[in-house]
Amino acid sequence: MNGYMGKLLRVDLSSGTIEDEPLNPDWARQFVGGSGLAARYLYDLITSQTDPLGADNPLMFMTGPLVGTTAPSCGRYVVCARSPLTGIWGESNSGGYWGPELKFAGYDGILLTGRAAHPVYLWVKDGVAELRDAGHLQGQDSYQTQESIRQELGEPKARVACIGPAGENGVKYAAVMNDAGRAAGRTGMGAVMGSKNLKAIAVRGTGSVPLADEEAFKDYVRQARGAIKEDIATEILRPMGTAGSAEMLMMLGDMPSRYFTGDEMDVGPIGGATMAETILVKHVACYRCPIACGRLTDISERYGLSRVDGPEYETIAAYGSLLLVDDLPAIAYVNHLCNRCGLDTITSGVTIAFTYYLYDQGIISAQDTGGLELHWGDIETAIRLTEMIAYREGFGDLLAEGSLAVARHFGVEELAVQVNGLEVPMHDPRASFGMAVNYATGPRGACHNQGDMYLVDQGQQQEELGIVMGERFESSAEKAQITARQQDWRTLYNAMIMCVFANPPASITRGMLSAATGWDLTMEDVLPLGERAFNLKRALNVRLGLTAANDRLPKLLLQPLPGGGTEGRVPDMDLLMREYYAWRGWDPVTGKPTRERLVALGLADIAEDLWP
Repeated sequence: MNGYMGKLLRVDLSSGTIEDEPLNPDWARQFVGGSGLAARYLYDLITSQTDPLGADNPLMFMTGPLVGTTAPSCGRYVVCARSPLTGIWGESNSGGYWGPELKFAGYDGILLTGRAAHPVYLWVKDGVAELRDAGHLQGQDSYQTQESIRQELGEPKARVACIGPAGENGVKYAAVMNDAGRAAGRTGMGAVMGSKNLKAIAVRGTGSVPLADEEAFKDYVRQARGAIKEDIATEILRPMGTAGSAEMLMMLGDMPSRYFTGDEMDVGPIGGATMAETILVKHVACYRCPIACGRLTDISERYGLSRVDGPEYETIAAYGSLLLVDDLPAIAYVNHLCNRCGLDTITSGVTIAFTYYLYDQGIISAQDTGGLELHWGDIETAIRLTEMIAYREGFGDLLAEGSLAVARHFGVEELAVQVNGLEVPMHDPRASFGMAVNYATGPRGACHNQGDMYLVDQGQQQEELGIVMGERFESSAEKAQITARQQDWRTLYNAMIMCVFANPPASITRGMLSAATGWDLTMEDVLPLGERAFNLKRALNVRLGLTAANDRLPKLLLQPLPGGGTEGRVPDMDLLMREYYAWRGWDPVTGKPTRERLVALGLADIAEDLWP
C-alpha cells in the first residue's frame, strides 16, 4: 500500500493485548486516512449507548498517506472517539512530529479499546509495542511527562503524545499534547485518554513511507513548496504567526470581543506584530513545514519563563479580546498554563468569558463563583479559573464541563455560544455568512477548520474545485454550495493529513496524493473523497441522536452588533440551511443523508443502516 505502512496497532487496555492488524485497503481507498478513515473504523464500534468516558468508547490515533513524506506541512495526526464534551463525533488534530514518527515506527494508526486497571503508557518502536507502568507519571504536566518518558526510555528522539492534569481529572475538553506545546485540543480527546488510564503514547521509528512514483512525487512536492512560499498567507504567518492577522480580523468584525457582544476593540497590543517586537524568541515549524507559524516567546520579566510556546491567534482572542484583555505577556502565560495542564484554549477561554458575561449581566454573582468577582479586562482571575478548571477545584469543577453545562446549570442555555456542545471559535459568523453554515453543520460542532469560509471570502480560493471568493455578507444558494465544497475539501485535508495553512493549487495537491498512493485521481475525483467522509460522520452523528433541529446557531450570534465590521448584519439561516440541505442531499426533516446520496457516494452499507 503505497503512501501507507499497511497496518494498524490494536491495543486492548483491559486485557493488555497488543496486536498488529492489516490496514483495510478498501476503506483506505474510500476514506483516504486521518479522521475520514478513523470514522469508518469507529462507525462499527460506537453506538448511542457508548459512554464517552467509559471503557467501551474506542479511541483512535490515525495518520494519512502524505504524513511522513516530503510533502510540505503534512506532519499531523488525528485522534478520534465519541466526544465527552458534545456526545457526538469527536476529532482533533495536531502538528509537530508525532504523526510522522508513528509511521516511521511502522503504523498508520492505533486503535485503543477498554480501560487499563492502573495508569499506563504505550511505547512503540519499529513495529514492536508494549504497555508500561505510568503510576509515577500521574500528576505530571504535559512537558514533564514528555521529558520523563524520553529519559526513562533512553530515547531522546522519541515523540510523546500525552495528557496533563486536565486529562487525568476528566475535564471534558482536555487536550492531547505532543512535541512540547502542540495540541490536539478540541472535543476532549485528552479526557478519553484519562478515562482509559492511558497517560501517554511514545513512538520512535527508523522506517520510511513507500511511494508509488517517487519522481512524480518529488516534482509535485517542489511545486507545492513553491506555491506555499509565494502565498500571501505565508508572508503573514511566518514573521508574525497566526496572530499576525488580528487587527485585520477585528476590523472585519471577524475577531469577537466581549463574549461575542462587542463590536470593536484595539487588539494591536496583543497582535502578532507586537509579539514579534516584544516577546518573540524564534519561529517554530512542524515536520517539513515551510511556513513555521509556531512561536517561542519570552515572558521572564513578568513570569520568570524565558521559553514558552505560543500564543496563537485562537488563544489571543479567547483569553484576550473575548475578555477585553490587552495584556500579551499574561495571555502567553495562560496559554502556557493550558499547555502544561492539557486544556483546549478555545473551550476554556470561551467558557470563562461566558461566566464573565453572566456576571456582567447580573445572572450570577460572587456567591455562585465561590467568592470570585468576574470583571472584563481582568486576566488574573481568568488565570486562576483556568487552574481551577484543570484540577476541578470549586467553581472550576462546573466550568470543566464546558459552557453548555454552565448555561444549563444557571438556566440560560440560549446564551451559551456553542453548537452541539462545542464552543464557537474565534471567527464570528456575522463576518462571513458561510461560516454560519459551517458552524451549524460541522460534524464535531462549531469548528473553524472544517470549512474556513472566512478565508475563502478573503481570497483564499480553489477555483479548480468551484471554491471561489464571494460577498461575505451574502445569504444565497451559491454561498451554501461553496461552503459545502469547502467542507469537503477540508475533510480531505484532514484525511491526507495536510495543514490548512498550506494551500497550494488543488491540482498540485491531487498530484501529490496520486503519486504517493498510485491512485489515478482526476480533479473530478477530489471533492467526492471528502464528501464521502463528511457524510459518514454525519451518519454516525445521526446514530448518536443528531437531527436537523441541531443545525443552528446560538441566540447571541443571530443578534446584529451596533457597530464594527459587521454593523447590523446577520445571516439568513433559513435560506442558507434550506439551500445547503438541498445541495447536500440531506433529508430536511430528519437531517439524515438520503439513501440515494449515500449510495451515490459508495456508502450502500451505511444507507442500509441509516434507512432500514
